[in-house]
Amino acid sequence: MNPFCERLGLLYPIIQAPMAGVSTPALAVAVSEAGALGSLAAAALNQPEALAQQLAALAAATSRPINVNVFCHQPSPADLEHDAQWLAYLQPYFAALHTMPPAQLQEVYPSFRTDDALLAVLVQAQPQVISFHFGLPTPAQLAALRQTGALLLACVTSPAEAQAAEAAGVDMLVAQGVEAGGHRGTFDPTFEPNITTLDLTRQIVPHSRLPVIAAGGLMDGADLAAALRAGAVAGQFGTAFVACPESAASAAYRAALLHQPPLPTALTDVISGRPARGLVNRFMEDVDQPGRPPVAAYSRAYQAGKALVAAAQQAGESGFAVQWAGTGVGRARALPAAELVRTLAAELHQAMA
Repeated sequence: MNPFCERLGLLYPIIQAPMAGVSTPALAVAVSEAGALGSLAAAALNQPEALAQQLAALAAATSRPINVNVFCHQPSPADLEHDAQWLAYLQPYFAALHTMPPAQLQEVYPSFRTDDALLAVLVQAQPQVISFHFGLPTPAQLAALRQTGALLLACVTSPAEAQAAEAAGVDMLVAQGVEAGGHRGTFDPTFEPNITTLDLTRQIVPHSRLPVIAAGGLMDGADLAAALRAGAVAGQFGTAFVACPESAASAAYRAALLHQPPLPTALTDVISGRPARGLVNRFMEDVDQPGRPPVAAYSRAYQAGKALVAAAQQAGESGFAVQWAGTGVGRARALPAAELVRTLAAELHQAMA
């Protein structure tokens, strides 16, 4: 029996990635009810009360496990001069849309590392799975979460991060390769390891006592089979689930995901202050120019990014739309989540046979 599936009572070694801003409770429930592991992005809720309500609603909707994901980035101290420099650089783009950038920047997504109220919600709700992105909780937080009995997953993008996560006492590692859509889970955003998912899995598995989950670029059952052969116990799928009707993706986002030939993707940090992969747009091409000033720190830079995207939408300019996607986007399928899980499982069975 697959140790990941056995631990959680799953039918399939499949995880739906959390995807803040795109995934929904309905998507998580559909995935988990189909025998895989659905996920909820706690960072997108931003308020402990909202998370508590959402977790209560999920518990009422399904008895199956749900993965609750939190952002554990190192908080960035306020740097008014740096922020002002970045806002001044963006000002012409706002002006072209007949609006003004924010007067100053604040964090959009506070770090779980400094959020005792969010920790209290998780300890009270006791979800069966809790995962960490952008780093690790504090030792005290990890100790409190371990007491809940939850399975603790840490996203890592290098062997060094895997070693740090194992030493901290997590239960499993999510090895995220450079193909992944959305934000890279690197602990230090100034260090960007460009290791593929399969290579990273193969580098970590022989040197870690922890089970490894492969993430990044997985779109079908054959991809999952390759990850399992590389030593992973499960695969995490993000972009594959964005086109599902249960996601919060816009019609334009869905159309772009399904476009043929596939639209190109690229990594950029100008949108949020952290490296993230998405479909190439004007934000990447026009704003991310040689000689630009350093981007404001995450997640303050994201306030400016979101404001520019909103201004563009208001002006009817679609070129700035942020559409996170992995390199396998050309194989996206618009299937209901439960049907996609069953399809992935059938493809996996065929590929392993």
